[in-house]
Amino acid sequence: MNLKIAIVGLPNVGKSTLFNALTNAGALSANYPFATIEPNVGIVPVPDHRLDVLAKMYDTEKVIPATVEFVDIAGLVEGASKGEGLGNKFLANIRECQIICHVVRVFSDSNVTHVSKDANTPADVDPKNDIEIIQTELELADLETREKVAAKRKKDPNDEHIPYLTEKPVIYMFNVDEEELTNEALKADLRAMVAPAQAVFVNAKLEEEMAGMTHDEKMEFLKTYGVENDALAELIQASYKTLGLQSFLTAGKKEVRAWTIKQGATAPEAAGTIHTDFQRGFIAAEVMKYDDLVELGSEQAVKAAGKLATVGKTYIMEEGDIVEFKFNV
Repeated sequence: MNLKIAIVGLPNVGKSTLFNALTNAGALSANYPFATIEPNVGIVPVPDHRLDVLAKMYDTEKVIPATVEFVDIAGLVEGASKGEGLGNKFLANIRECQIICHVVRVFSDSNVTHVSKDANTPADVDPKNDIEIIQTELELADLETREKVAAKRKKDPNDEHIPYLTEKPVIYMFNVDEEELTNEALKADLRAMVAPAQAVFVNAKLEEEMAGMTHDEKMEFLKTYGVENDALAELIQASYKTLGLQSFLTAGKKEVRAWTIKQGATAPEAAGTIHTDFQRGFIAAEVMKYDDLVELGSEQAVKAAGKLATVGKTYIMEEGDIVEFKFNV
């Protein structure tokens, strides 16, 4: 399964800037409301240092990371459900996403207009109020959907259920000033505001400056601001935690690859993410732990140490399992 994240928020909160930083997609980012009209879409690899380590060990021909798809939704304003701004016609794009990333403005910048009530009236920066505006618009959009579904079911009782926007889990990405990235008191207040949802803190301008940098260069750059991870890593970690996801790995001379599955998935279910035939014809799986392989240096050494396990259909996958599936169709 591939992770798909919808990025929402009021206009001018840094959504498209962050989208560009996350995806290097070059989406339009401008200081005027509704710079994003059609949703921008970008697919990026999930950062996983283990793949590079395995690639060297196996001298592999190809490295294939798991991926995440971002959908940048046009900015909403208060009254979008009644047609204000661009209205809420783009919210349908959220329905195909597993999770919502709500970008909330905390930064201060007199050169960037902050709007909420409508596209032309400047407003004070107020994270709590902004969150409530977006939540209300999602609720109103769901109310409209429920009314449409009820009308359709009068004609067809078996009409398919539509996933409601407010049923989607939400992660809050607070776009803060550079100096606030290490302001633990502020971050604690903002976390409490959205609890139990996950909160991520970024500065969109810094993320934009890192475009084109290598991973190591990014880490060195962020260290100067007291930050350990970039926005992409923070958001993906929060998304995996919120959705209860984990990764398993396959490794060999042909390719090294990461696969995303639900926590609690069985070995046959994991096999099914590679190909449905693997699940249908599942016989067994050989499993070793990534840490054991790195520590011992080779598959042969892992096997000699008795740490290569053959497991059956009831085996529950664990984060970082390196697996070879046995199947017969």
